[in-house]
Amino acid sequence: MHQEIILGIDPGTRITGYGVIAFHASMQPLDFGCIRPPPDLPLAMRYKIIFEAIEALIDKFSPTAVAIESQFVLKNAQSAIKLGMAKGMALLAAARRGIAVYEFAPTQAKLAVVGRGGASKSQVQKMMQTLLQLPHPPEPEDASDALSLAICCFHKLRSEACLNPSKGR
Repeated sequence: MHQEIILGIDPGTRITGYGVIAFHASMQPLDFGCIRPPPDLPLAMRYKIIFEAIEALIDKFSPTAVAIESQFVLKNAQSAIKLGMAKGMALLAAARRGIAVYEFAPTQAKLAVVGRGGASKSQVQKMMQTLLQLPHPPEPEDASDALSLAICCFHKLRSEACLNPSKGR
């Protein structure tokens, strides 16, 4: 069994969470945190910062897959558009490197790590601490969410490999 490295991304224009996990015999967190473009910059510059930071993470860790939180419909159309643009930066960074992208709803990621799609953010943080054997819950919540996306993606890829062994995973 070879090592899988998955980069999870929780996109946002103010805070984009990321989490990188290596999967082999066990799960090993390689890095997690957030990208925080200065809020006083024009949106185009904030998107550029997000894009370049995600590219740097891809270059550093060479993930085999990128897991991104799928967009949910917000009441405010402008907020939904801005969030979609931040997500687009992650999609573009992965596409430029030829990396497979998987999208998951927040409820799917919560279900994969906590066992309940309606779990609270603090429950996700505590479960990430437990599963990844971290001394403290990952901060901020966006980083914890990104880690949960990576784990959700790993479970999906493992299930696909079990159902279709010819895929070579």
